[in-house]
Amino acid sequence: MAVRNQLIHQSPQAVWAVLADPNLYGEWVVGPSESTPLDQLWPEVGSRLRYTVRLGPWSTEGVTTVRHRETGRELELEASFKALGTARIFLQLRPWGEETLVVCDEHPLRGLGGTLHNPVSEAALQLRHRGMLARLARLVENDRHEVRRA
Repeated sequence: MAVRNQLIHQSPQAVWAVLADPNLYGEWVVGPSESTPLDQLWPEVGSRLRYTVRLGPWSTEGVTTVRHRETGRELELEASFKALGTARIFLQLRPWGEETLVVCDEHPLRGLGGTLHNPVSEAALQLRHRGMLARLARLVENDRHEVRRA
């Protein structure tokens, strides 16, 4: 199970504002080149985003579904990537003084990804999380997103 932490120099409310904006998903999640909300209620439980992953000339689509949410504190997602199966991604926001400790826990849930899960794929998830949480921190800490937090 890949677990990684990132201290973000903003409040949990500021972090949540970015997580709750479906139009920003592709800016902080490593992998998708674009994303489209399939439901207007993101991040309500059951709401979904469609995303596209591109590697050179190859591309495929997946869907991410909200499975659990505690506004401002927890967001649990199931990312479905066709032949690879699904993964559980759990993001927890912990107040850390005036800042936020974001804990990301991801693991394969169903399908081929779970069957082939091993220490090498676990290391790849750790690298992905390092990039993803750094992108989230940059996005939240960037002043141009201040209006979105209001």
